[in-house]
Amino acid sequence: MKAHYKTANGRITFELEGSGQKDLFEGIAALQEVFESDSKCGVCGATDIKFRVRKVDSFTFYELHCSCGARLSFGQSKDMKSLFPKRKDDTGWLPDRGWSKYQPKGDSYEG
Repeated sequence: MKAHYKTANGRITFELEGSGQKDLFEGIAALQEVFESDSKCGVCGATDIKFRVRKVDSFTFYELHCSCGARLSFGQSKDMKSLFPKRKDDTGWLPDRGWSKYQPKGDSYEG
C-alpha cells in the first residue's frame, strides 16, 4: 500500500509505503513529528526557518535554524534511525518549545 503525503506548508511531498493503514499512519506520524514540528521560530516567531545538519567529530546534529540565530535541536532514537524534537531535558519542559539562542555571557570589564 502506498501513500503520498504533503507537509502542511506544502514545501515537501513524501511517498510512503506500508503493509496497511497502521504502517502508513506510523509513517505519517514520524514525518509530521520532524518535518512539521514547527512552522515558526520559538524565540522570535519568524517563519524563515531551515533544516541544518552539522558534524562535529563523529557526531551528527540535526537542527532547525532561524534567521535570528535560534535553533531547535533534534534527538535521535536509540537505534539511530529516527529523530524527534528536543522539547525536554532532565529537569522538564524547555522554554520556547525547545528553541534556544546562544547568549554569550558578558565579561565584567567596564572600560
